[in-house]
Amino acid sequence: MRVFTASLSCETNTFSPIPTGMAAFRERVYFPGGTHPKQMTHCSGPLWVARQRSHEWGWELVEGLVAAAMPGGTTTRAAYESLRDHSLADLSAALPVNVVLLGLHGAMVADGYDDCEGDLLRRVREMAGPGVVIGATLDPHCHLSDEMERHSDILVCFKEYPHTDILERAQELLDLCRAAALGTVKPVASVVDCQMIAVLHTSRQPARGFVDRITALEGHDEILSISIVHGFPWGDVADMGTKVLVYSDGNRQRGERVACLLADELNAMRDQLRLEYPHVDAALDEALAHNGGPVVLADSADNAGGGAPGDSTFILRRLLARGIDRAALGPVWDPMAVRLAFEAGVNARLPMRIGGKVGAVSGDPLDVYCHVRALHPAMMMSGLAGTSTPLGDCALLEIQGVEVVLTSVRCQGLDLDFFTQLGCDPASKRIVVVKSSQHFYASFAKIASKVIYVDSPGALCTDLSLLSYRKIRLPKWPL
Repeated sequence: MRVFTASLSCETNTFSPIPTGMAAFRERVYFPGGTHPKQMTHCSGPLWVARQRSHEWGWELVEGLVAAAMPGGTTTRAAYESLRDHSLADLSAALPVNVVLLGLHGAMVADGYDDCEGDLLRRVREMAGPGVVIGATLDPHCHLSDEMERHSDILVCFKEYPHTDILERAQELLDLCRAAALGTVKPVASVVDCQMIAVLHTSRQPARGFVDRITALEGHDEILSISIVHGFPWGDVADMGTKVLVYSDGNRQRGERVACLLADELNAMRDQLRLEYPHVDAALDEALAHNGGPVVLADSADNAGGGAPGDSTFILRRLLARGIDRAALGPVWDPMAVRLAFEAGVNARLPMRIGGKVGAVSGDPLDVYCHVRALHPAMMMSGLAGTSTPLGDCALLEIQGVEVVLTSVRCQGLDLDFFTQLGCDPASKRIVVVKSSQHFYASFAKIASKVIYVDSPGALCTDLSLLSYRKIRLPKWPL
């Protein structure tokens, strides 16, 4: 059996001021066909698993382009078309094939393309032919479109948020695609639009129990796979929203019944799924009143993993104004400040302008007097599911008792080690502010006595009514 695999992944925040071009992909993940490293990257689960299984299954594996960018604003037309055409050229050179395995995100929006994954899958189907099994992994924060479902045989979303199951979902995809290619199963898709926007934090109830229940349904009564599409609220496209995707083994009626029941269950628990987001000062008050520490504050609105700049100053400004010390904050994307810190050297004390560089969603820059505590060139951060993420050159600054991590590469905070590699011990702090929405949780829960999700200003504001949607289909709870 001849198998082709490739990846193209980017989550687009259509409200973000940061355009996503080729440099964003080359900075994060960019491996032409046959050059992917031995380690799995966050977007290459299908390729990595196919490598492990190809010898056992007797597959002839052809590896195409693997490319991914940090989430940002709308992808440029030139970047998307170049990456798409590169991937299609790799596929063309590999033909004929029996199976195509793709690592996609599902929420990539480019200039002129509101549904990049649907466009790509349609072209893959046209090129590969109707008898080829086409499968892809998706991030649950995707926009599941009719085009994506129509031109694929199997789509599998990560179930966990934070996405700790990247490897497991790739294994699931390969098992199903192999069975479909051998003719032992006949996947039939059933999709139900929940007409809502939900976020399922699987680190807590009721989402934890719900995901456990759908997992238990798989492999029984002709149900092959179940995915819950959370949707990505900061992508203004027609298909944005929460959906249930069920694959049954040739039994559409059974699949539709299960999908409808799960959609009803999601709607019934939607109020319980919502988090309370206190404003910045209320969150700081709550943290200071808590006995024990550290208290971890999630700066969701400035999460680079959702396309935000990652350089907002709103929470840091309040920490300094209120004289709150024994605190740590990061990562703050500020390449110029990092360069100045490296020029000054460790233990230097100097005035610096921190953050607030990208635009209004970042707030005003802070003019502060800093102590350069540590420097780390080309630092890597541990990522999800055993992957790693580049942060570039990094600096640890102390400002009035607050330790701040600056990076030269934009990224959300995923693991405690972006602090600890610079000598900052977050476990010893009263308050730790991490610029992330939820992916931080798997690591930071190890030290946190309490986690507070903060309603701070930024490109990922939690009050969706403030966003100027033009394309989404309404009604869509809570809008």
